[in-house]
Amino acid sequence: MPDEAPPPSADPPLWQVVAAQITAEMAAGRLADGARLSPEREMAPAMGVAVGTLRRALADLEGRGLLERRQGSGNYVRHAGLGREVYGLFRLERADGVPGMPGADLLDVAEGRAPEGAPFGSATRIRRLRRIGGLHVAAEEIWLDAACGRPRAEELGDSLYLSYGAQLSVFVTRVEDRVTLGDMPGWAGLGAGRCGRVLRRSWAGGAVVEVSVTSFDPSLAHYVNRAARTAPPKGPA
Repeated sequence: MPDEAPPPSADPPLWQVVAAQITAEMAAGRLADGARLSPEREMAPAMGVAVGTLRRALADLEGRGLLERRQGSGNYVRHAGLGREVYGLFRLERADGVPGMPGADLLDVAEGRAPEGAPFGSATRIRRLRRIGGLHVAAEEIWLDAACGRPRAEELGDSLYLSYGAQLSVFVTRVEDRVTLGDMPGWAGLGAGRCGRVLRRSWAGGAVVEVSVTSFDPSLAHYVNRAARTAPPKGPA
């Protein structure tokens, strides 16, 4: 297995990078719900982009429900759509049915080797504990392809995918989960014994850029994946 993989994708459009940076600021709480953004002609040079590029990013955010654009007044942050951005691919729910927002507590970030079977060698390893409504229910060990660059630990938010986009211009577009059984890792501090495991691969630009293992206590959390389909149209009466 080679030590270094080629970059996973071509550089994304600049407007997409800008949109990711603004979304990450929202998720981190630095852009509060209802906050008015700076005027576009001030904001664009502050971000180092042209006004047209910024407007394309703002239009994308508006389409995703993260921004309200008021004619003659400005652009206002809307957190109503933020949950889909941050937690849309989080599949664990508390076993006791108690609702709660997911969150993550970062334990460490280090350089290392990806696990056997990963399509890349050198990686950034991230360890976190996942909580729902304040209760720790799972441990995550994540390996990001070193070819993507190393994210800044102090700026990693609950959604690593948002952080990858904002910091590294790496945009995850597809994931694959396989659920199996294993042993709770000792570093997690969540007790010993058998546990459920979610083995995930994440793609950006057609290449796998991240692999992860989420170990969860089935007495505390369940893996839930809901799906819906549109009913076929009825034929003529």
